[in-house]
Amino acid sequence: MNNTKKVFIFLADGFEEIEGLTVVDLLRRAGIDITMVSINKDKSVKGSHGISLMADSVFPDTDFSDADMLVLPGGMPGTRYLSEYAPLVSLLRDFYNKEGKIAAICAAPTVLSSLGFLKDKKATCYPSMMQQLDCRETSEESVVTDGNITTSRGLGTALPFALSLIGQLISEDKAREIAVSVVA
Repeated sequence: MNNTKKVFIFLADGFEEIEGLTVVDLLRRAGIDITMVSINKDKSVKGSHGISLMADSVFPDTDFSDADMLVLPGGMPGTRYLSEYAPLVSLLRDFYNKEGKIAAICAAPTVLSSLGFLKDKKATCYPSMMQQLDCRETSEESVVTDGNITTSRGLGTALPFALSLIGQLISEDKAREIAVSVVA
């Protein structure tokens, strides 16, 4: 029996590279199986600062049935493209309704808010987007986890965000071990 945790991170053109790749890097260091999923027609994705990469898969060809967590990086216009991609919105709704863990950073918590996921939760996001959160309570903490939802503020909080996800998926000890190994 394989106990490896399975995470999917969704990439659209205009995603914030540091927020996406920090999560991928640190979760892989922790032994978590994280798949970069392009919502584009192919695996090629270009970040908000012109860095191009090849995702591991494209959305229509990906099986999400064994997901332990779904992650949305921020960045513009990437966040808007994520919110407009109907298959992802449908997956998020289904996953949320099954109480699956969902994480979003920077502008991406606004996607979760627009779907009503933050209504009774404490959350955070990029400062200029905070007024768009329809939640019980906003916070200026770097990372906020309330129930099955984790939100974070932006590029500068990408390390604590990724470490929080490791803590949730494996253990706080593993998160500390990874933090020490990257001198965080």
